[in-house]
Amino acid sequence: MISTFAQNVSQWFQGLQAEIIEGLEELDEQEKFQRDKWERAAGGGGLTCILQNGAVIEKGGVNFSAVHGPMPEKILNALKLEKSNFFATGVSIVLHPQNPLVPIIHMNVRYFEMDNGTWWFGGGIDLTPHYIFEEDARFFHEALKNTCDKTDTAYYPKFKKWADDYFYIPHRKETRGIGGIFFDRLSGSEEERKRHWNFVQNVGKTFLPTYLFLANKHKNDSFTKDQKLWQELRRGRYVEFNLVYDKGTKFGLDTDGRIESILMSMPPEVKWQYNIVPKENSPEAKTQNFLKKEIDWV
Repeated sequence: MISTFAQNVSQWFQGLQAEIIEGLEELDEQEKFQRDKWERAAGGGGLTCILQNGAVIEKGGVNFSAVHGPMPEKILNALKLEKSNFFATGVSIVLHPQNPLVPIIHMNVRYFEMDNGTWWFGGGIDLTPHYIFEEDARFFHEALKNTCDKTDTAYYPKFKKWADDYFYIPHRKETRGIGGIFFDRLSGSEEERKRHWNFVQNVGKTFLPTYLFLANKHKNDSFTKDQKLWQELRRGRYVEFNLVYDKGTKFGLDTDGRIESILMSMPPEVKWQYNIVPKENSPEAKTQNFLKKEIDWV
């Protein structure tokens, strides 16, 4: 049985998806999102919305899902949970821009509950610039800090560290980008559930104005073929993280999720070249030097 609370959360997430799609279509102007409604055989479904070959967005996905059914044994064992039915709903976004001076952005906000009373919220926002501009990084982190502070001033440092640790590529010994905030399994009492829900809503509302500012700032900047190549090489790192380490990707695959929706985060054009070493003091080298944990942006 799906609780009334979960149904209300799911409905709000659908509204958030629609609002973000409208804002991104206004940003791009050239292309619209293709809407693909799907059903999951074991229970539930979702709406995958993809924009491709736009003026600003080369490929972007804004996905909603609400799935339910028996929890797979593999996940029960991994999360150390007792056998039960589950319900999971959320919005997941990844945007790959045309211009290498516009950053990749990712957001996920989600709610999970089980028939046995277990529930939690999770999510976060992180930014992956191909070229890191310190002013933009400060703006992005200040926006997230302001969002966190509305609920608890302890949230930003805690969830920023969580993002630094989570969005890290161990085999490269570098972060995926400049991080952001990440949180998972926020649970507790009924009063805390309302508090967590308010926080997750604030995170969801932060996405659109924050990204629109950064995209509008750089979407018309001129760039070179070398900068486009660097963009495609940095996208390679993004792919490595998502396919090797990302828990959301693993959860989707383990719950027999819709593969096209799960892998919508993959960029359209990507390159791997052997032993890339940026020229000393170049913008690429500067960006490479910023790909580390625990940088204080605010």
